[in-house]
Amino acid sequence: MQVLIGPRQVGKTTLARQVMELFGESAHYISADEPSLKESAWLHSEWENARKKVKNGRPALLIIDEVQKAQNWSESVKALWDEDSRNETPLQVVLLGSSPLLVQKGLTESLAGRFEIIPITHWNYAEMREAFDWSLDQYIYFGGYPGGAELVGDEARWRQYIRDSLIETTVSRDLLLLTRVDKPALLRRLFMLACEYSAQILSYQKMLGQLQDSSNTVTLAHYLDLLAGAGLVGGLQKYAGQRVRRRGSSPKLTVFNTALMSALTAHSFSESMNDPEYKGRLVESTVIAYALNGVRGTDMNIFYWLDRNREVDLILVRGNQLTAFEVKSSRKRVTTPGLTAFAKAFPLAKTVLVGSANGVSVADFLTLPLESWLD
Repeated sequence: MQVLIGPRQVGKTTLARQVMELFGESAHYISADEPSLKESAWLHSEWENARKKVKNGRPALLIIDEVQKAQNWSESVKALWDEDSRNETPLQVVLLGSSPLLVQKGLTESLAGRFEIIPITHWNYAEMREAFDWSLDQYIYFGGYPGGAELVGDEARWRQYIRDSLIETTVSRDLLLLTRVDKPALLRRLFMLACEYSAQILSYQKMLGQLQDSSNTVTLAHYLDLLAGAGLVGGLQKYAGQRVRRRGSSPKLTVFNTALMSALTAHSFSESMNDPEYKGRLVESTVIAYALNGVRGTDMNIFYWLDRNREVDLILVRGNQLTAFEVKSSRKRVTTPGLTAFAKAFPLAKTVLVGSANGVSVADFLTLPLESWLD
């Protein structure tokens, strides 16, 4: 079976429905995305309905959307899938989930060896440009949610869409409803903080001070992992060449989609593009978000690097291959003390400057496959 995992509003359901067209009347679509959790009996009943569409040995298709919201879904799917395997029932199954952490937990606990994960990520610049003829500045500010593209002419409506249909729905229905969160208000404030400080390094102790909360850093790190699993915000670890040292570092906060920053700020599109400091944060967040989405489902990882006051914005790692990226929004030629220091510390690493006159353009970086920087 195939498992499509990704955040809300990035096209999982649309992609699944396109596949359904190939099966015609032999396709069966169901969704567990309702306020009340679906019981396992519902899943068994709908699976049986899909089996009835298998005729004359021709395969049928069952698509289960928001599967993580069905009670005991992984145990039920395992039993039903194994029953079909024993009976040689040609039923193709596609599972869709918007909470990767919850879906992967069920997969590893019950469905080992029975599935293929297909990550569906936020839309990148090339996709938004092709679909909506967006400029680079539009993508940097409005991000990669295709559902909001038609609203960008009315920024107030666009912000409301991002806040209500994406942020609130993900937090309330995908995290708080399905995951144990002892301090919901803290999780919400942490999300807001990560959007405000995107592309900046912030220690957990400083986060607690900003959030005015007495929780411990372990709770904060756990909540940040939950938010990252939902495709909202995350924290890059510091690259040190030693895994044990990476885990103890202060995270570099970042959004997975710059729309989350823009929807929560007072800066309009025009104001943001004419504010060099804020635009610089948007550009760096855009570059890191592209890398964050690009490493999902691969053997690549990303980090940041810091030595005293010399920082490298992004480190791409695959095995022993290293590429360091410094991001600049200015079109002028710039110096790169961070990249110079990193090259001395790791002589075999590649270094790339993104965004200035003496580097790779931001547009080129966002349209090249991420793995090409490791070749």
